[in-house]
This record gives sequence, C-alpha cells and structure tokens, in this order.
Amino acid sequence: MPAWVALLLVWAAAEASEGCPAACACRALDTMGLQVDCRGRGLEALPALPAPTRQLLLTNNSLRSVPPGAFDHLPQLQALDLEHNPWRCDCDLVYLRLWLEDRAPEQLQRLRCAGPAHAAGRAPAQLSGWELGACGWSLRESWACPGPWWDAALVVVAALGLALLGSLLCTVAVP
Repeated sequence: MPAWVALLLVWAAAEASEGCPAACACRALDTMGLQVDCRGRGLEALPALPAPTRQLLLTNNSLRSVPPGAFDHLPQLQALDLEHNPWRCDCDLVYLRLWLEDRAPEQLQRLRCAGPAHAAGRAPAQLSGWELGACGWSLRESWACPGPWWDAALVVVAALGLALLGSLLCTVAVP
C-alpha cells in the first residue's frame, strides 16, 4: 500500500474522531462527511454534533425533544434516524417536526409520540394546530366527516354559483 493511501486513511480516522460526541461512535464516509452513530446509548438529550455530520443515527434512546436550531449548523446532514424514542409531542418538538417536514417527511411518519396522553401512539405528522390558549397540538379533523355545517355551506355556495351562472347566461342570450 502506498504511503499516501495510508496517510489518507489516518487523516480520515482523525477527522472522524475530532468533535465526535463521547457517547457516540463516528466514522468517515466515502462521500465526505461523518456518520455519527448514537444508537442505543440511553441519550436523554441531543449531544453536541460535529459540523461535517452527514448521517445521524439516534434510534433506541430516551430522547423526548430536540432543541430549536439543533440541526442548523449541520448543512451536510442528509440521513437522520430517530425512531424508537419516547417523543413528547408538544411545543418542544415543533422545531424537529418542521425540520423533518422540509427535509425528511418519511422519517416524520415513522416517529411515534409517547405523550401527552391525547397524542400517545400517534405520529407527530397527524397533529396540527394550536389548542386555544395553550401550546400543544390537537388531532387533525378528518375531511371525510366535517359535519352538517360544512354540508350547508357547500349547498349555499353551489346555489349562489348556479344563480350567478343563470343570470350571466340570461344577459348573454338577450340581444
């Protein structure tokens, strides 16, 4: 093996370990950047992450939330695995939800809320809106059965539309 290849491997290993959280294992990726593997480490808080993080594995921990801006300094972050954590779907998870909606919507569908009680077992993607006077999510209402007022409003709009169309046709038909 040529000396430059050995030197490159030593440099890549040193780069991978620099800034790596103590509770995690880091390795250099062939495509540049780092894989930060924190799976099953019992983490209750997100560790400080090195800027070249490209893949972040956080499965099977005790994470309940992610602080706002936690991933803003990670421009290379492309893969994020967050499943099997007891996520608390309240205000503290808004940043993570918005970040995932923009960059990894499929990951958002796989997460499950552990609390509060009204959200337990549901995906954060199923929760929306703010409860009146509180900072929490409520369940999305189904469009399949929105209620009798919705039906009445549709009938009124349809009747107005037909009346407008009829008057328009009458004015066009008269010479």
